[in-house]
Amino acid sequence: MTVNECIKGRRSIRKFKADKIDHALLAEIVEAASFAPSWKNTQITRYIAIEGELKDKIAKEGTTPFPGNGNIIENAPMLIAVTVIKNRCGYERDGSFTTPRKDTWQMYDAGVASQTFCLAAYDKGVGSVILGIFDQAKIESMIELPEDRELVALIPIGYPDETPTAPKRKTVDDLLSFQS
Repeated sequence: MTVNECIKGRRSIRKFKADKIDHALLAEIVEAASFAPSWKNTQITRYIAIEGELKDKIAKEGTTPFPGNGNIIENAPMLIAVTVIKNRCGYERDGSFTTPRKDTWQMYDAGVASQTFCLAAYDKGVGSVILGIFDQAKIESMIELPEDRELVALIPIGYPDETPTAPKRKTVDDLLSFQS
């Protein structure tokens, strides 16, 4: 598969087969995702693979802001909690901020890492969807996340049980402008 085929072929998957994800396969996906760029190569993104009763508990109790996400998580054989190490992105060694964006770079890094993870998963035949609406504090407590980390996204993964078509895309003329 070419990079273009991977980018254009990957869809958000919300229905999964019951087949479990092999832990060795997940390790390959994370190894590929580890090459995602990050602020000054801080590599702050960390993944937590969640299965079984805890996954189902998160689906029921951690998605009250949008219960539809709970249904997706419940249907997936595995849930990936995307976390970041706090207070590393956007800083200089003296603790000052490098740009006016301050520490918000960690969300950029987590986004790049999450998309890289999803593309690597797709390349291995594994479907995924990035979820952003959930009860962050509740899930951080449920997974006993250390205080120096923050939960930024949830990615249910599994073998796809649907083949969604690509939604209409904006044209290059809509997306690109030139200045001189």
